[in-house]
Amino acid sequence: MKRGTISGHRLSGAVAATAIALLCPQMAVADESGISFWLPGLYGSLSATPGTPGWSIAAIYYHANVGASGAAAASREFQVGRFSRNVNLDLNLSVHGQADLMLVAPTYTFATPVLGGQLSATLASVYGRNSASLAGTLTTAAGPIVTTRNGFLEDALVSYGDLYPTFRLKWNSGVHNYMVYGAGDIPVGDYSPNRLANVGLGHGVIDLGGGYTYLNPVTGTEFSGVGGFTYNFKNPDTQYQSGIDFHFDWGVSQFLSKQVFVGFVGYAYQQITDDSGQPAVLGGFRSRVLGVGPQIGYIFQIGDNHAFLGLKGYGEFDAANRPSGWNTWLTFSISEAVAASATMPTKHLGRR
Repeated sequence: MKRGTISGHRLSGAVAATAIALLCPQMAVADESGISFWLPGLYGSLSATPGTPGWSIAAIYYHANVGASGAAAASREFQVGRFSRNVNLDLNLSVHGQADLMLVAPTYTFATPVLGGQLSATLASVYGRNSASLAGTLTTAAGPIVTTRNGFLEDALVSYGDLYPTFRLKWNSGVHNYMVYGAGDIPVGDYSPNRLANVGLGHGVIDLGGGYTYLNPVTGTEFSGVGGFTYNFKNPDTQYQSGIDFHFDWGVSQFLSKQVFVGFVGYAYQQITDDSGQPAVLGGFRSRVLGVGPQIGYIFQIGDNHAFLGLKGYGEFDAANRPSGWNTWLTFSISEAVAASATMPTKHLGRR
């Protein structure tokens, strides 16, 4: 990883340090330390449908288990006193991370239209556990002499994260729903450049994008897509700046009854500009990952309030410069009253 190499722990000596400097870049993960502002999968089905004027709150339990491994090799000539010796270096690294986070997102939706649409404001926060480990084996061969060194680093943190403000503007026209949004990161969370595991990001972010939802009240068919771009400010502690990221989340669902829908979700995440603030040898480290999986949602009433319980999961693939694995989202939300747009498909389905 870009900040968490295994040098200075159990690997030691000039040969080991140089090998890591040369070979670790091929195992590095972008964005910085492999952690991006945007959690792929944040949006899904019904993303662009208007909400209920007034207050609502969502609680999301997010669990992720990811890893990456790789090998690199090089040949290097070292000067020892008056003598030079060619040394073959082989480095095998593996990284593993696990997150168990609770995101809480209160939202206020304005009743007065803005530009003909519905404006809402959210301020989300996160608390939970993040853990990371990095293991490596370095083998050096200088003539008949072969030496193997092992190194291991691990870290875990239970703490609070940053604040994430988001503004959305939504429009409805029959079965078509549109959305634009602006989001950001206020870096007040628990972060240290000397840790492998952090909950805070360590730098500010601006994220802009838009989305669309097709919602047919007669057939109960729905599909949504939300795309956006993330601009990362420079990390003041490391003087490192991650590149611009593009992300696209999608969901497809079918209502089976007045209350239940099932379907699939997915995402694509691609860094489109290079990282900066690093030695040139490290390169741009543009990250990429794709994910897809099933989902199920349940809409119900709690008194006069509208509630939603949803579960979705993603399996990741085609990753580059980023750990990959799987993640699950368990969402519960409640609003002050039932939104007409949210109940529209279930009303018609009940008449079928």
